[in-house]
Amino acid sequence: MKRFIMDDLVKWKDSKYRKPLILKGVRQVGKTWILKEFGRLYYDNVAYFNFDENMEYREFFTTTKDTKRILQNLMLISGEKIEPNSTLIIFDEIQDCPEVINALKYFYENVPEYHIVCAGSLLGIALAKPSSFPVGKIDFLNMVPMNFSEFLIANGDENLKNYLDSVEEIEKIPEAFYNPLYEKLKMYYITGGMPEPVYMWSKERDMELMIRSLNNIIEAYERDFAKHPNTKEFPKISMIWKSLPSQLSRENKKFIYKVVKEGARAREYEDALQWLVNANLVSKVYRISAPRIPLSAYDDLSAFKIYMADVGILNRLSLLSPKAFGEGSRLFTEFKGALTENFILQSLIPQFEVSPRYWSDNIYEVDFVIQHENDIFPIEVKAEKNTKSKSLLKFKEKYSENVKLRVRFSFDNLILDGDLLNIPLFMVDYTKKLIDIVLRKEYL
Repeated sequence: MKRFIMDDLVKWKDSKYRKPLILKGVRQVGKTWILKEFGRLYYDNVAYFNFDENMEYREFFTTTKDTKRILQNLMLISGEKIEPNSTLIIFDEIQDCPEVINALKYFYENVPEYHIVCAGSLLGIALAKPSSFPVGKIDFLNMVPMNFSEFLIANGDENLKNYLDSVEEIEKIPEAFYNPLYEKLKMYYITGGMPEPVYMWSKERDMELMIRSLNNIIEAYERDFAKHPNTKEFPKISMIWKSLPSQLSRENKKFIYKVVKEGARAREYEDALQWLVNANLVSKVYRISAPRIPLSAYDDLSAFKIYMADVGILNRLSLLSPKAFGEGSRLFTEFKGALTENFILQSLIPQFEVSPRYWSDNIYEVDFVIQHENDIFPIEVKAEKNTKSKSLLKFKEKYSENVKLRVRFSFDNLILDGDLLNIPLFMVDYTKKLIDIVLRKEYL
């Protein structure tokens, strides 16, 4: 499967400022596969070390800080050839190996000619500890689920992806492309972007296997909850996780602790919620008090929404039948807004340096607010064809001096109506490009 993160890995390899790399990402997003594939394509050989399967490897890092001795021991025990610049060294499953993470400092300082990449399940949890890694000595990359563009390629629809790549004007998408893209998007809502479910559908066309794969992934996540060092947090993490479909199905999607458990308070559950954030299983979107630069300075830390890392996981956790998507059933109609918002958010996060926020007052709410360079853009998400939005209009009236362009995602076609850019849902991966087209060509 083609993954766009490969381009980032190649840039890392070619950088003269390269440091040991830690690849973060939710479990089963494909970290190990992409690193091995990267090594196969761009290096003479790969030296792979799994610290979960071979716990004895850890001893090499606890007994010495001498990096050349460590590499020599790894070569001898594994029979792997390790040479500077031509070998990709992969340290996998290092989440429980702080001594390995700390050793990356010495690899960077003493033997920078060796190319080292690291990954692990729940690595975000380990890195959240204050003493987990040497600041300034490590490069980071975050791997996310396959986006819709990657899904199209995996599904054999690269022609549709190539068409979207070719769009350089804000003009209507021809129906010959619009209709199949819409149908593919409905399927993406079901599979999500985790590689195995996508493979089960795109290569096998087996709905049962695809659903089973999603169920297995969810079960693996839920088993991980028990790995919290404080056993009292396990049931809290589980309750928050299971509450997420209910949280997102509410008209006001602000996270409410009492939805988790009647009478629940923030101070009782905030550590459990943060564990899910650190594990990359969910994203936290804060409310802002005003749309000004930088967005983070206007965060209201008491008000936030929680979305899942992958729309397919959310769909499966909600136990929606795939038939609901084809039949336009009442159940799907009612929950479609939650799935669509989740899909939009997970697609926006990789495109912009600053994480999206949202805005609301007593009456109105704008689903997301993004910062692109030094501009602010409010975003409305519509899962229906009825796309009238009082909130975007109110936002414009209140903050006209701060907003050059408003953005709406919907099933309507690509169009610029005054300062309102409507983007079809299936073009969300091109949000930054489309905004730049509008601003560059002075449509406004």
